[in-house]
Amino acid sequence: MKHSFQSMTPGSVTLLPSLFQERFRINRKYMMSLQNDNLLQNHYFEAGLWSVSQKPSDCHWGWESPTCQLRGHFLGHWLSGAARIYAWAKDEEIKAKADYIVSELARCQVENGGEWAGPIPEKYFDWIARGKRVWAPHYTVHKTLMGLYDMYELAGNEQALDILINWAKWFHRWTGQFSRQELDDILDVETGGMLEVWANLYGVTNKQEHLDLIERYDRPRLFDRLLAGEDVLTNMHANTTIPEVHGAARAWEVTGEQRWREVVEAYWQLAVTDRGFYCTGSQTCGEIWTPPGEFSARLGDKNQEHCVPYNMMRLAEYLFHWTGDIQYADYWERNLYNGILAQQHPDTGMVAYFLPLEPGAVKRWGSPTEDFWCCHGTLVQAHSIYYDNIYFGTDKGLTVNQYIPSRLNWTFGDTKVEITQTFDTRERRTRRPQSITFNLAIKAEHPVDFALDIRLPWWLKGTPVVTVNGTPEEIANQPSSYYRIKRTWNQDEIRVELPKRLTTDPLADRPDTVAFMDGPVVLAGLCDEERALYGDPDYPETILTPDNEREWIWWRPGYRTINQEQGLRFLPLYEIRDQRYTVYFPIKRP
Repeated sequence: MKHSFQSMTPGSVTLLPSLFQERFRINRKYMMSLQNDNLLQNHYFEAGLWSVSQKPSDCHWGWESPTCQLRGHFLGHWLSGAARIYAWAKDEEIKAKADYIVSELARCQVENGGEWAGPIPEKYFDWIARGKRVWAPHYTVHKTLMGLYDMYELAGNEQALDILINWAKWFHRWTGQFSRQELDDILDVETGGMLEVWANLYGVTNKQEHLDLIERYDRPRLFDRLLAGEDVLTNMHANTTIPEVHGAARAWEVTGEQRWREVVEAYWQLAVTDRGFYCTGSQTCGEIWTPPGEFSARLGDKNQEHCVPYNMMRLAEYLFHWTGDIQYADYWERNLYNGILAQQHPDTGMVAYFLPLEPGAVKRWGSPTEDFWCCHGTLVQAHSIYYDNIYFGTDKGLTVNQYIPSRLNWTFGDTKVEITQTFDTRERRTRRPQSITFNLAIKAEHPVDFALDIRLPWWLKGTPVVTVNGTPEEIANQPSSYYRIKRTWNQDEIRVELPKRLTTDPLADRPDTVAFMDGPVVLAGLCDEERALYGDPDYPETILTPDNEREWIWWRPGYRTINQEQGLRFLPLYEIRDQRYTVYFPIKRP
């Protein structure tokens, strides 16, 4: 099914020097540092090609340990991330590594009898059918299944598709023995993204057995209650259900059955629109959804499991493709800065499983080879998704959806167009600019008419300034909207200045307790305790002032308190490494 808003062709976008390019680079470096044998260790182990006694010191440990029932999940994430990096960055080195891994998975599949290619034994699935406790076998094998699909779809690896099709035979035969009620009992044990895999596969093959798998991996016990308007999410494990709804989204795209789309829309309404979220954009504590609007009692050391903002951003992508509704782009941006960037160590690239929001919080970083939490997996995928969320095409032209320095090579009709987006470094100001300013340089092969839509974000404060070749556009202050420029383009320069200011974001159920934000970025106070601040939260400049704002030619983003009993410095949450920090502060008005 054709999307209303189309992502750009893989390889058409290049990241330019910026924070985002650096975070992408750190992530790729980590991925390439992992040895093939270690990535494959559990698939080898299951296929009888490796034993722990051969090289115990070289193992991947934590959740990848050969004694863990979730072993092998990380490799699938790694393949998905590698496939996307190759598709967009044309990185032949990572593709060669990924292609080799796929070939070894094929060898494991042969050793296992020609169908099974998982890192865990098939009997785990029989155990859950019998009601015996086992840790999420569907979740585990889904990662390899999805990695194989992405290697085929994004990296053109036909062998990966062969493995996936042969492996699907096992699941078709196994699920065929159960009634609907028995399947529902089985799928209550963390199904993960299995439905999305089968929908993807059916979209490639159009075969009945793959449509059968879509139908068998339906989740009526969840989906029907969503459609009935029940709050089935409060206190439910969040990241169990989000991938299931990805499956509903993809099932709608490949089958056109309206129920699937209605499930997705009902989930978003319940999880986001009606529930609200923290200042960061996410909304969980201890991996479960909090009650709608009731956040203050759940500020703790286990807020915002990294998998949740990543997977909710993927859900927002689906919905944006279908609708072009700016709410999904705004949501994606908020979670990018305050989830994906905030939960990756700026120097080592490691992940923080949770993003604590309690007073005096500290991020706990994973290690390169000793942990391999689920969030290690979404980490290596999360920093490969920048490329295809910056620009979107429509039948009328182009939408600039995210402000990430980049170059786009695009074709509209039969005209080639190059668009370069850069942050404006030519500004000459005495103090730190209270705006985000970027330039768009457009170079068309020959003059061409199209509409250029520029996102005016949710955090906009004041009237934007947009000039085309130095001539101002007439534009109103309309946050969360698109500004359209329709003209004949050739060799043109657009400058966009988006005013921002320091704002406060209160807790829904404690409006006297606020977080501070600088545009889309959450600020964290460097303190190890809850501390009341004095001032007017409607005018946060009475509480915070810029601090250490300039270094050489760069503006720095720090703040410090004023008019307080004790001084306190604030930094962007995504810059916090090992310091103790607090995000929410009680405010006492004068």
